[in-house]
Amino acid sequence: MPDVANTVAKPAERSDVISERNDVVGPVVVTQDDPRYADLSIRGANARMVARPESFQLARNTTEVVRAVTDAVRSGKRIVARSGGHCYENFVSDSSVRIVLDMSEMNAVYFDRERRAFAVEAGATLVHVYQRLFLGWGVTFPGGSCDLGAGGHICGGGYGPLSRKHGLAVDYLAAVEVVVVDRSGTPRVVVATRDPDDPNHDLWWAHTGGGGGNFGVVTRYWLSTPGAPGDAPSDLLPKAPAGVLSSQVMWPWATMDEKSFHRIVRNHGEWHERNSDPASPYNGLYGGLVLLGRGFGEGAGPAVLSFSQIDATDPEADGKLADYVAAIADGVGADPMIAPVTSSPWMALMVKQARLQETPGVRVKLKAAYLKRCYTERQISTCYEWLSTPDPDRGEAAVALQSMGGQTNAVARDATAVAFRDTVLQALYYSTWAEESQDEAALDWMRRFYREMYAETGGVPVPGDVDGGCFVNFPDNDLADPRWNTSGVPWPELFYRDNYPRLRQAKAKWDPNNVFRHALSIELPE
Repeated sequence: MPDVANTVAKPAERSDVISERNDVVGPVVVTQDDPRYADLSIRGANARMVARPESFQLARNTTEVVRAVTDAVRSGKRIVARSGGHCYENFVSDSSVRIVLDMSEMNAVYFDRERRAFAVEAGATLVHVYQRLFLGWGVTFPGGSCDLGAGGHICGGGYGPLSRKHGLAVDYLAAVEVVVVDRSGTPRVVVATRDPDDPNHDLWWAHTGGGGGNFGVVTRYWLSTPGAPGDAPSDLLPKAPAGVLSSQVMWPWATMDEKSFHRIVRNHGEWHERNSDPASPYNGLYGGLVLLGRGFGEGAGPAVLSFSQIDATDPEADGKLADYVAAIADGVGADPMIAPVTSSPWMALMVKQARLQETPGVRVKLKAAYLKRCYTERQISTCYEWLSTPDPDRGEAAVALQSMGGQTNAVARDATAVAFRDTVLQALYYSTWAEESQDEAALDWMRRFYREMYAETGGVPVPGDVDGGCFVNFPDNDLADPRWNTSGVPWPELFYRDNYPRLRQAKAKWDPNNVFRHALSIELPE
């Protein structure tokens, strides 16, 4: 029996989106002379990217999405959908975009009994989703710890602190509702499911890691554990942890030298090499290592921060957390500052972590890469060289090495569009700064640093013995720029590896006119 209806669908509507004004028909349209326009222009995580379209259109249900897309296609105006506004490149703010379809008003989360799955509308943010699932049914899914919009997060793969234990967000994707445009230019609503016999199955597969803005406008997802028996909602997604134990260890630049730096990074990488098998008893532990750029003045601030957390209900949680902390600090030499282990309810911790990562008004450049094993010695030396030298031009720079592996690697690489099912770490390279006048210098610093990290492979993390490509949810336009990618490996292979040809076929079928596109969108077959 299929998980959900697998046909071209009538839009699923909500009863709570009836306009208070009887004269309002269709999406809310906000033009440049509207006082709401300025707020919508800056609604994003990167102050470098300010959207200034002809209009913002806020859809409150799927029918309004269809209407907005229909009007855009008929008028020949380029339209782009936005859910949380956390894209780090100019996919929404590109000057050729005339209509930004804002999905933030479509934010319902509910249990769909007919389809035995939890419906999540595209404009819901992750914290809202977690709260609704947890407070309503005691369940969750393995998404991110930032308060991202579900619309782009899930279809890009979606991972977070629970992924080593439960896999990726897309591993729970039962179905997706998408507004697509056929070859005649007619928008329609399609529900595509994970049922292999579904005639729309390829559209479902394309949304299990193909990324947002490629095939149509996602309006809602349905989430459930594959093969879960029964009809009780509380049994159809993973149980949320009752509590979490957390630890932090910090080493300051005042006591750090290159030898100590090398030892910490090796310890962290080698621990993940040893403990990232899908059956590892440490799958419930999520850890990160943040390598921070040295500041100015006495002490020069923290150099390395190690953080970790584990499900407190694991009977061996205390011991596993202590073993992890000891493994990272083993033989380092530099004096650490070890914070006491803390215990927190899971939901409270997710809210706290999301708020800590909110930095409105900052300008950001972010790059990413996957690792199949620990950095090489040369890469660690490069990190130390670039981060240990104070530099006012770079902004606040850091490299964060975050846990992957575990159950994220338990799924075949072609079962979903996600290609990184053989990695143990994700590396995030980022810099933040405040003023537009700093843009050129800060961007140049980050680009040169990243190029040097992957000097042997043309400045980008070409999949091989150590490196594992890039993550589409952290887009980086530089990967398509021959000034910064001299590897000879085109950017789609870095994101999608062998899955790219199948994604191009889906693009040709579901968006043959390339209505939905951006700087790094799936290309139509030649």
